[in-house]
Amino acid sequence: MSRVSLLSQSAPAASQPLLAQIHQAFGATPNMFKAVSNSPVALQSMWAAFGALGNGTLGARLGEQIAVAIANRNRCEYCLAAHTVLGQKAGASATEMSDAQAGRSDDARTAAALAFALKVVEQRAQVSDDDVAQLRAAGFDDGQIVEILAHVALNLFTNYINVALDVPVDFPKVALS
Repeated sequence: MSRVSLLSQSAPAASQPLLAQIHQAFGATPNMFKAVSNSPVALQSMWAAFGALGNGTLGARLGEQIAVAIANRNRCEYCLAAHTVLGQKAGASATEMSDAQAGRSDDARTAAALAFALKVVEQRAQVSDDDVAQLRAAGFDDGQIVEILAHVALNLFTNYINVALDVPVDFPKVALS
């Protein structure tokens, strides 16, 4: 049971246009957005970040792989389930999403991004020059390194919302590893 109300029609007026966009994008309104709609500014921030990163240079597939790795590390069942579905819609196989959940990939570039993202989470962003150099060696430019950090920040936000507020999972469940 969610620790805050899951709002849709009764959400604040300022949340209504965003909820309509979210409903159109998903074909339904996921529970996470219903919970966040209690705060129109938080909903605006979250939805804008998803939109911006969706237009980034990393691509949806890698973004979703980063999301499942962070969700698993933070034990966020909601985000793990949601981003597994979204990753497969973005072209990743079930095996690739399962590997990403564990922070692994057969693709060296993806593996470097996952390792960096998880290190940022685990070490609270206390990374080294060598960590950033490894990303560059894997083919990431400065803009993409910043974009990986933006994905980490957004996923920490969504993980914390779902875990702290105990938002019910409304995507096919995926087991934490």
